[in-house]
Amino acid sequence: MTDPVADPLSDVLALLRPHDCVAAGLDAGGDWSIRYAPHAGMKCNGILKGGCWLTIEGARERVWLGEGDCVMLPRGKAFVLSARGARIGDAAETVHSAPSHGETAVLGGGGDFFMTGARFLLSGLASDMLLATLPDVIVIRATADDRTSSDETIRWAIARIATELRSRRPGSASSIEHLSHVLMIEIMRRHLEDGPPGQVGWTAALADPFIHRALAAIHQNLAQPWTVASLAQRAGLSRTAFAVRFARLVGQTPMSYLTFWRMLWAAKRLDRGRGTVAEAAAEVGYASESAFTVAFKRTLGKTPRRFVEETASSGTHRI
Repeated sequence: MTDPVADPLSDVLALLRPHDCVAAGLDAGGDWSIRYAPHAGMKCNGILKGGCWLTIEGARERVWLGEGDCVMLPRGKAFVLSARGARIGDAAETVHSAPSHGETAVLGGGGDFFMTGARFLLSGLASDMLLATLPDVIVIRATADDRTSSDETIRWAIARIATELRSRRPGSASSIEHLSHVLMIEIMRRHLEDGPPGQVGWTAALADPFIHRALAAIHQNLAQPWTVASLAQRAGLSRTAFAVRFARLVGQTPMSYLTFWRMLWAAKRLDRGRGTVAEAAAEVGYASESAFTVAFKRTLGKTPRRFVEETASSGTHRI
């Protein structure tokens, strides 16, 4: 697989397949507080008016979210949003019982605080890899002036979602879902740009200038017969320094990571009925179908043919 521009983040997002987006607004007033139960998938919230305290389950410190701030909650932990920093509140299921996707809940008469929120379910092995490396909460702070194109797009997406929530024009639900996807991507970009020093994980590896070069090379050409030495050369490090740095940041050896991505992309091709097992193997650098089958089963837990059979019988895409 060869792409003109190597973009590991886009590769991951392409395999995440965000689905079942539910987006809604919250218009709150007075001394309000809402308790949200543990959730599947990823949540993104943008503050349009006022501010609130965010308390994550198990966290010692509260987080203040002000007007223009945006927050992503990728790990599914329970949390509380409140005007005064309370650690208890009304159950979210009660507050949001009436509004469906694209509508706005009103609490305490509204008027003091307005927030947009979206939740996505994520699928596939790529989602496990990404979510495992993200912190419990990612906050993107508002600035007086947009510092980057990501800042500008985040603020634009939040404003557009709020407009759709308020106007309820035809097609609003679909528009909100697409805007929420854009919001998720831009928050991820900002997290990569401004991640805290010393962070570890796949996103930290993308932010590392040396390891990013190696990841970009892998994703640009999965069929290339890469070795630790050739990837180290791309990264601009010695073989030993590269191997240690890669394993520390990514959590896998370079060759394990290469195999993992080769199998994911081959599975995606097979999942959509694009060619034979032999063709999928060749596309990701395997001259031997038997060697590819062994690697596929070791990585994904079943043979390629079994994977194809189960995909066909289920009638839905799995990767």
